[in-house]
Amino acid sequence: MNNTTESIRKKFLSFFKKKNHIIYPSSSLIIENDPSLLFTNAGMNQFKNIFLGYEKPIYKKISSIQNCIRTGGKHNDLNNVGYTSRHHTFFEMLGNFSFGSYFKKKSILYAWELLTSKKWFHINENKLLVTVYKNDIETYNIWRNIIGLSKNKIIQIKDKKKIKYNSDNFWKMGKYGPCGPCTEIFYDYGKINKNKIINSKKICNKRYIEIWNIVFIQYNELPNQIFEKLKNPSVDTGMGLERIASILQNVDSNYKIDIFKNIIKKIKKINKIKINNKKSLQVISDHIRSSAFLISNNIIPSNEYRGYILRKIIRRAIIHGRTIGIKKCFFYKLVPSLIKYMGSSGKILHKNKRKIENILKNEEIKFSNTLNNGLKLLKNETKKLKNKKLDGSFVFYLYDTLGFPIDLTQDFCKEKNLKIDTKTLKQELKKRKKFSKKQNIYKNKKIFIQNIKKTKFLGYNFYKYKSNIQYIYKKYKLVKKISYPKKGEIILDKTPFYPESGGQIGDIGIIKSKNGKFKVTQTKKYGNFIIHYGKIISGKIKHNDIVYSKINIKKRKLIEKNHTAVHLLNSALKKILGNHVIQKGSLVKDNKIRFDYSYFKPLKFNKIIKIEDLVNKFIRKNKKIKIFKTDFKNAKKKNITLLSNKIYKKHVRVVSIKPFSQELCSGTHIKKTGKIIIFKILSDKSISFGIRRITAVTYKKAFSFIQKKEKIIKKIEKIIKNKNLNIISQLKKIIIEKNKQLKENKKILKKYIYLISKKIYKKNIFINNKNFIFKILKNENNVYIKKIIDQLQKKFQSIIIILINISKKIYFTIKISKNLTKKIQANKILSIIFNIINGKGGGNINLSEGVGEMTKFNIKKINKVQKKIISILKKN
Repeated sequence: MNNTTESIRKKFLSFFKKKNHIIYPSSSLIIENDPSLLFTNAGMNQFKNIFLGYEKPIYKKISSIQNCIRTGGKHNDLNNVGYTSRHHTFFEMLGNFSFGSYFKKKSILYAWELLTSKKWFHINENKLLVTVYKNDIETYNIWRNIIGLSKNKIIQIKDKKKIKYNSDNFWKMGKYGPCGPCTEIFYDYGKINKNKIINSKKICNKRYIEIWNIVFIQYNELPNQIFEKLKNPSVDTGMGLERIASILQNVDSNYKIDIFKNIIKKIKKINKIKINNKKSLQVISDHIRSSAFLISNNIIPSNEYRGYILRKIIRRAIIHGRTIGIKKCFFYKLVPSLIKYMGSSGKILHKNKRKIENILKNEEIKFSNTLNNGLKLLKNETKKLKNKKLDGSFVFYLYDTLGFPIDLTQDFCKEKNLKIDTKTLKQELKKRKKFSKKQNIYKNKKIFIQNIKKTKFLGYNFYKYKSNIQYIYKKYKLVKKISYPKKGEIILDKTPFYPESGGQIGDIGIIKSKNGKFKVTQTKKYGNFIIHYGKIISGKIKHNDIVYSKINIKKRKLIEKNHTAVHLLNSALKKILGNHVIQKGSLVKDNKIRFDYSYFKPLKFNKIIKIEDLVNKFIRKNKKIKIFKTDFKNAKKKNITLLSNKIYKKHVRVVSIKPFSQELCSGTHIKKTGKIIIFKILSDKSISFGIRRITAVTYKKAFSFIQKKEKIIKKIEKIIKNKNLNIISQLKKIIIEKNKQLKENKKILKKYIYLISKKIYKKNIFINNKNFIFKILKNENNVYIKKIIDQLQKKFQSIIIILINISKKIYFTIKISKNLTKKIQANKILSIIFNIINGKGGGNINLSEGVGEMTKFNIKKINKVQKKIISILKKN
């Protein structure tokens, strides 16, 4: 195949390189500091600030192949995947961009040359048609007079509802900002008919496929429908790799191109599937791509935000696997094939192969029980339906009680052409929401703050400050005063109290007026305001009082030591484990540090020691900590550490400990690293798949931990009577001696079991062609009973063994060979024993165990038990 997806990528980039474009790499699927985007969904995303005028372009002509995800918001193709031949959650966008260089004419000429030239894609010109914005006469004339398209191949798209620039062929970045007309190129899958006139309604059907969109950004939209012309108009184009590949490979579906064809083959081969369920195979082959690329971009399945989308995609693929009869874990097994067939785009997958496989496997194992139970109930319920409409309350029951996702029920129903009673479902969800609000009434209560100036935080430079009380709340209601001993919340105009933020706990302390004292037990941020939670410990405090607010300095200084240690720990982890390690959360208290990070295996002791040593090395160097403000753009350029899931303002605060650590941070810190004194890791454990948690301490707490360890060592020295520094060699000797003793004991035990078994073996009697042993033992170790039985079974291929051990209680063990269980069963014999002797126990047809109380009555009945069982054996 000449036109493989890999060759199409190379041809596209080679074409634009020859047109003097700089080849730009694909950006991450996560656009940092852009709250409007969940994932990168177009080639222009990484150049958004250039289009908006916030940044100047480094290069005027760029070409790229951008990895994109469309699973939410305006561009959400998730629910269409599997049901159309052209939609994907993950796709590759081929694009070329001009920032004040060429404009309409060259853009169109480039596109036409690449698509139709024999040297490049060589598509039949007669199979192509275009759309243009009705009022964009310039673009119409380029297609008509320069390219030479006939009138019936140029479709003019009008404004909707006669509102100017309200057209499918007029592109807008948002409510306001850069915008302009666009022209789209379509491919006709039907028979060539040069004279056929096509209108805008027909072009949306399955016969025509949009392959390239060229956007001419020439205006800046302002409020009140004002469109001003841009001095340097730009071009943004996008062509889906999968769509152009389907045309060049002469297939009628994206899922028949080489990448998907090979992945679908692999799905069938791995799972030995003969059923050719097109929808499910398409869903799985699409979702393995998006799942793998999202994990490679450090997204981990969770119940919120981006992690929720990833979990949804994985689970949707798994449910479609079950639909086509795959019962075992399968999704992770597709990763090697995906890497193989993705070609140059799969480099990031190759680097993260093990990580992707581990996450996918773990997620499928966790979801399997929920899925199996939910599907079983769903199938049974849908079989009973008479009107092809599933009750909404049943859908809610699956979701609320069993944890079976609603969207998966919707997928299942869509597959079976069933409808869901959405009205009832919405009612049930509303009830659940109301109930949750009642359960969390305290958490969800909010303080209403009027239009006043925001609280000014002065805690970076001051531990105490003179302030004015702006508002007082009691039980979340605005009041004019608060008196002893009531609890409440206070908002000041200025405060030295740090509010809980960025993992750092809030300050505690005292707010004091002439007439009262308020003890602050917690400080939190609410919008632009800092709220001081606590209670009056004497007198009263009123609205507009002048107060002196003072934090607990001792506690703050310990917090500052720990916060700086967290920055050092973050850098140490990256240096020792690799730059792929990402901070996933932290908790900075006065008495400990908690740091969550992405890593997929436990830290070995030698790695923990290396991390500690590196942190302590920079503590000993007593490096000065510099704190300064900069533009977020500059911070990104300098590779300063930031959190990918956090939205930053235009101006950011940098905490710098050169050359070891530079991070964006709003927290409080010490002035020199030496004040930390010492850093010690207490533990490293897994908190969820792929996320680990380090707990650590500094300063006095670290010394306290070391002293406790020393005390343990001293106790060991005392026990082993060795006060020298040779404890380890002494302990090794003890362990070697112990292991020798254990081996010796095993030999003695083996011999003992053999001798006991030999004695019992002689008690064997032959009843009705069956070997039968009934033996009473006294004060035998119950652990040995099964070993004795195993030894006895080696002598006989078929036997019934009943051993009774009289110790503090009476213990029964019944073992029956498998070939005899059709005639007699161990659990039934136990029931017979309990009819004679009071006791309890259980088991199965091969092995059963029970226990009875040690009484004279029970001991007298043992002989009766033997006689009863012998009589039963004679009859069977």
